[in-house]
Amino acid sequence: MKLVAQSAPYIRKKVSVQRMMIDVLIALMPVVLFACIQNGWSGIYVILISIATMLITELVCHMLIKWPVGMKIKELFSKDGFARVKNQYTINNFTAPLISALLYALIMPAGCNGYVIFIGALFGILIGKMIFGGLGSNIFNPAATGRVFVGVCFGSKLVYGQGGVDVSASGTPLAIIKGNLGMLGNALSEYSLLDLFLGQVPGSMGEVCALLILLGGIYLFVRRSADIRAFLSMVGSFAIITLTVSITTYFIWTNQEHSAEIMSWNIFDMFMFEMLSGGLLFGAVFMITDPVTSPTTKFGRIVFGTMAGVITALIRYCGAYPEGVAFSILIANMFAPAIDHLMRGKANTYNWKQILGLSLSIILLCLIVGFTVAGQLGGL
Repeated sequence: MKLVAQSAPYIRKKVSVQRMMIDVLIALMPVVLFACIQNGWSGIYVILISIATMLITELVCHMLIKWPVGMKIKELFSKDGFARVKNQYTINNFTAPLISALLYALIMPAGCNGYVIFIGALFGILIGKMIFGGLGSNIFNPAATGRVFVGVCFGSKLVYGQGGVDVSASGTPLAIIKGNLGMLGNALSEYSLLDLFLGQVPGSMGEVCALLILLGGIYLFVRRSADIRAFLSMVGSFAIITLTVSITTYFIWTNQEHSAEIMSWNIFDMFMFEMLSGGLLFGAVFMITDPVTSPTTKFGRIVFGTMAGVITALIRYCGAYPEGVAFSILIANMFAPAIDHLMRGKANTYNWKQILGLSLSIILLCLIVGFTVAGQLGGL
């Protein structure tokens, strides 16, 4: 028997990393096609720039990292030298940056300046992945890394809706109610829940159509190419806090006698509006389930997803940004190694103490967010 040292990710089931990545690409295709059709050339060139930047950057960095010892550059142009370099590559060195490039492009608005797309893609793949050693060694999601970087540095350049053929350039649904959740009636008069579900709203290219995102998620979960625990825990924790916020907002708004607004929306409307808006579903399906940047244990992934969902809610309801999925994923990524360390030596299962502790934490956070929202609405 020959023992071979290899880097993560380690897959302990009858699937390969190659098959999992191909499944992710297949699941992304409906969202990619929707983005191209909805936005035309304004969306296509964003995807092309992202793909070219990440693929070339990964190629160059991987060549530097895996360059054969003692081999001179001029030997690359010989048959034997080229073969030695080629042997350092697998199909995963192509599919992995391709997935990252598509994810990054899909969480950007159509019509964005080309240099902004390029800088974010370069930063994401270089700082978010290759600086850690490349495939299987990174702790941060490259797409989220690039998106947060351009969001902080070029926020004024990110105009949502300018590329859509059926959507005017205007504020996203979440931007309309940011700072005043009671104005949901105004948002619903402009964008219905059906519009949110079918993607007929301004926003990032791949985050707007909940229907296609969920279809891609179902495919991944059926194929077991994504861990449903992380998805359910992120969406579930966010849903619990959102339900608390919806109830709080409705009753405070009712007591303040905004009769016109009360007649135009109810608790269910607010809950579904928040669940379908922004990048929650896209991040929960395609980004939080990344096996490389998430913990390896079952309960660890539940904690990981819950952390991302809670942080998303805190940023959305208590922070300065209307959306916080990319931030929450990066913050959760930082804690993934610590979660694995804490779970080391313990059974890879759940127990009532773990579930109770997690439940009490969510309840405490519900109270914190609920009182914060009540204060914003003048209910305290």
